[in-house]
Amino acid sequence: MRRVVITGMGVISPVGNDTETFWQNIKAGKSGIDYVTHFDASEYPTKVAGEVKDFDPSQYIDRKEARHMDRYTQFIVTAAKMALNESGIDLEKTDLDRVGVITGSGIGGIETLEKQHSVLLERGPGKVSPFFVPMMISNIGAAQIAIMTGARGINENVVSACASGTNAIGDAMRVIRSGMCDVMITGGAEAAVTPLAFAGFCNMKAMSTKEDISKASCPFDAERDGFVMGEGAGIVILEEAEHAKARGANIIAEVVGYGATDDAYHITSPVPGGDGGAKAMKMAIEDAGITPDKIDYINAHGTSTQYNDKFETQAIKTAFGDCANKVAISSTKSMTGHLLGAAGAIETVICAKAIAEGFVPPTINYSTPDPDCDLDYTPNKGRSMDVTYALSNSLGFGGHNATIVLKKYEG
Repeated sequence: MRRVVITGMGVISPVGNDTETFWQNIKAGKSGIDYVTHFDASEYPTKVAGEVKDFDPSQYIDRKEARHMDRYTQFIVTAAKMALNESGIDLEKTDLDRVGVITGSGIGGIETLEKQHSVLLERGPGKVSPFFVPMMISNIGAAQIAIMTGARGINENVVSACASGTNAIGDAMRVIRSGMCDVMITGGAEAAVTPLAFAGFCNMKAMSTKEDISKASCPFDAERDGFVMGEGAGIVILEEAEHAKARGANIIAEVVGYGATDDAYHITSPVPGGDGGAKAMKMAIEDAGITPDKIDYINAHGTSTQYNDKFETQAIKTAFGDCANKVAISSTKSMTGHLLGAAGAIETVICAKAIAEGFVPPTINYSTPDPDCDLDYTPNKGRSMDVTYALSNSLGFGGHNATIVLKKYEG
């Protein structure tokens, strides 16, 4: 079977707009959650978010082109350029028919949708931008990356809610394994800190209503009361291992397992007991050709909602059996908030860095143990340890479950 490796990564996030800044802040347990500034949230029950700060797309995208992109597209194109730069790949010397793009976004260009709807109501149909549809549609991020790079291979966008980023990376791995492409640009992006999206999630009572930013996102803690929305993008460059070695690439980690299931239960709630998530984990571990005891670190979905954290804990216990109490777990959403369709992508970056540097990041804001969540969540302080295998979970509305397994590359 063709092996798949990561050779480049790019991140736009609430805790840093490049991979190294992002990782150092994640290691240090630094939170990017603060009061909403994108719009006036004073009348909303939720007033906090993980917003991307100091983002200037002109460093990577022509200003004129950027004006015709939704914020979500600006994020993903910028992250892709960062990842390509880190990979060192020379696209002019690469067969672009064998370079593909698979991205993920749960919502796509909702900021554009909201703004142009206001234009329609206030100024009439003749004033709606001709760029409205191509700015709004969620596949445009993948298309813009292809236009930017000349990548002529498979080009898709996955929409599976909060599992989108992980599904995209897993599907991209399978494309390389199958022999269809040698290089895949893959990951996810989201920019949904907008008035309409916020109102919808607030009225669903899915988001935290705490105004203390130090306690708003507290995964696995007994006092958790909902997720905190984040925004940003994560992109990884996947390559067939021999292709990467032939050009002397620096290999960061290997992608060895992928599992995806659906609960077939409810539009928002995970199935009680977490059986769907457990099956996705088992599938990914089996795909990697290992047993659960080999997993050193789990980056949990860990949204800080009552049901998710309880049922994901149960799912880990089902999938790992006696090993569940021995594996290090953390929810980095305690720092970034929940990036929805981008969450699995930036959390794949975290797993790759954990392997490369031998460090498990913390779950911050953890103070009150919950008897229903009784595993090792690496509370408040990260730890140095050898990480050979790391597993990342993503669970989405609609019952989508996706798990990916990374491994330390050993040649």
